[in-house]
Amino acid sequence: MPPKRRGPLQTVQRETDDIKRKVDALVQQAAKPNASDMTETLKRCKELQRAVEEIMKTLKKLSKADEPAPVGNYEQCKREEEKRLLTLHDRLQSLALQLQPYDEMAGPSSSQTEQESEEENSDEEDESSEDEDAEEEVQDDYDEDDDADSGDEDADTGPTAPGQGSVSYVALSAFTGEEEGDLSIQKGEILKVLSKNKDGWWLAQNSNGQKGLVPKTFLKMSSSQDSERENEDEGESEEDEEEPDMKSSKTSNWNTVRKAVTEIDATDVLSAMGAIPPGFRPSTLSRLLEEGRSYRASHFIQPKLSQSQLSFKDLHMDPDTGKVHGHPSRVSLTLTLWSCRMIPPPGVGLQVLSRHVRLCAFNGSQVLSNIHTVRATYNSKSPKTWSFSPRMTGMLPSLLDGDCFLRCDSESPDLGILFELGVTYIRNSTGERGDLSCGWAFLKLFDESGAPIALRTQELTIHGGTPFEKDTDMDTTSTKRGYPTGVFQQMLLSRKIPKLVVKLKSVNTRNRELLNLLPDTIVGSLSTLQLLATYRQILADALLLDRVTMYNADLICSSVLASFPDVLDQPDLMDAFRKSWSESESNLRRSDKRDVNVLKQMFVTVYMGSVFPLLYSAEMPAPCWADEGVESQRARIIYSPSQKTSVETLLSSHCSHQAFDIRQVTYDLISSAQH
Repeated sequence: MPPKRRGPLQTVQRETDDIKRKVDALVQQAAKPNASDMTETLKRCKELQRAVEEIMKTLKKLSKADEPAPVGNYEQCKREEEKRLLTLHDRLQSLALQLQPYDEMAGPSSSQTEQESEEENSDEEDESSEDEDAEEEVQDDYDEDDDADSGDEDADTGPTAPGQGSVSYVALSAFTGEEEGDLSIQKGEILKVLSKNKDGWWLAQNSNGQKGLVPKTFLKMSSSQDSERENEDEGESEEDEEEPDMKSSKTSNWNTVRKAVTEIDATDVLSAMGAIPPGFRPSTLSRLLEEGRSYRASHFIQPKLSQSQLSFKDLHMDPDTGKVHGHPSRVSLTLTLWSCRMIPPPGVGLQVLSRHVRLCAFNGSQVLSNIHTVRATYNSKSPKTWSFSPRMTGMLPSLLDGDCFLRCDSESPDLGILFELGVTYIRNSTGERGDLSCGWAFLKLFDESGAPIALRTQELTIHGGTPFEKDTDMDTTSTKRGYPTGVFQQMLLSRKIPKLVVKLKSVNTRNRELLNLLPDTIVGSLSTLQLLATYRQILADALLLDRVTMYNADLICSSVLASFPDVLDQPDLMDAFRKSWSESESNLRRSDKRDVNVLKQMFVTVYMGSVFPLLYSAEMPAPCWADEGVESQRARIIYSPSQKTSVETLLSSHCSHQAFDIRQVTYDLISSAQH
């Protein structure tokens, strides 16, 4: 009987067992106090590190289809092997850092000598090429600034130089070691850093002579070292002042380039470690949201000035009725995010704080609207499935509401909706936060003839990479064995492809009337549609009726107009406003619910009595995306029974508010309107 053929996963398991035995033997050998064998031990440690990395790469390429026979709990077994390999890699890395000082005492190796000579040659080439042309000169200046800005990170590639052995750091907070090789520290303790590594774990020594690994985020250079660094930076800045024009031209550009390169490098590192699938990238839409208010709803809700700058392009008053004149847009629809299927989960080493979908109007090359975010719900029993609009008692938060609306007046033939699936994560090893794109999908709203597409349920294929990359797979397993030719095989493969299910719906008469009151281009939650339309009517009264002339650009005294856009960017405050609005609306008569004047008056009363005091409360922490602690603290303040606002509570000594700012109660048309 021929021997049973091993599967690829079983082969990897056996190789991991063999590596583990070698690592255990190496650790026992390194514990012996024999310095003469340390160099050889370090060499074997590095060889085992390379072997672990090769096995990790092989494991990431495996799929269940590669197995010659069915394997139960395949994904769980694969994740367990990833954890084992990462543990072995961490042990070897810790051992290499402990052995590194002995390697330095024995003298630099030939590879280090070659690296130093290459760095010296590169420095000479940089100095000789300063006068070649402007672009190379800007690049040299950027390299020098990058070295100066990196500070502590300029030595992260290995152990510190002999001359830097006396560099001391102060512990910012206490850290308790959880694994073998970690060093427990106390807040304020003085440590001596012996070696720095790119993964954020530094080898440090305390005053008792104990050595171990400490996260670099817990350390800060001592004040004496800071003063020396500042003196060096001042000397460099005096030399750089000789070319002010060149400096001013590059500072605005290279900061953005430096940030982008850093994020891409971090993603490459996580992908190489197996922490994220190969199709994941830094979130494109999240980066746009961090740049300012240009892609937020608070910017797009504002009126848009015409080309003459003397009137409004999207805000008109009907002279017969005295109401805002509604105007249709090229695209005006509602949609429902239904579910996401077969989304690859991040690997070990990352803690996911939020799973969400960001959507906006897109023409293939440019974001045309604000970016709206809907948070997905996740079930650990189905780790590859995301769902939206969960069932719950009471009012559904707008952040979880999958019902959205979209308006856009772009004439582009490629106009559509861009969906970006993203996760906000925190690295367990370093505590660093970040936003990753798990893939994207694009729904084109017009066909080749220019006719609108049918409003029905759409199953959109999720692509890897960014919207500006082409043919990037979410996972390498889909095309590793070639494309199947059989119908049954194609059906099985189609079920494994990541999909986003979206349902497009026509707008009913009531919602269409409200949508026509909004700006030409905006995306948002359907649950806030009534509030947005009422705000636009109040805005039209102030800008088109109450102003003396259309040329008057004086400040308008209105707390509602000035502060509501800020509330619009904070979903929890919008939910509090919706809750108070719903309670007040339930007490109105049926005829009053259709009376615009009654609704505008109720809008001002409810807003000033519920949300406005919370917005400027000193007790309210600033919003922080995907921070559970901050979100819980804000929810306790918002829905606390003591927050029932009245004149007595506002003037009470127990009620504290931020320092008064004139911008809280005045609306500046020139700075707020879209130009």
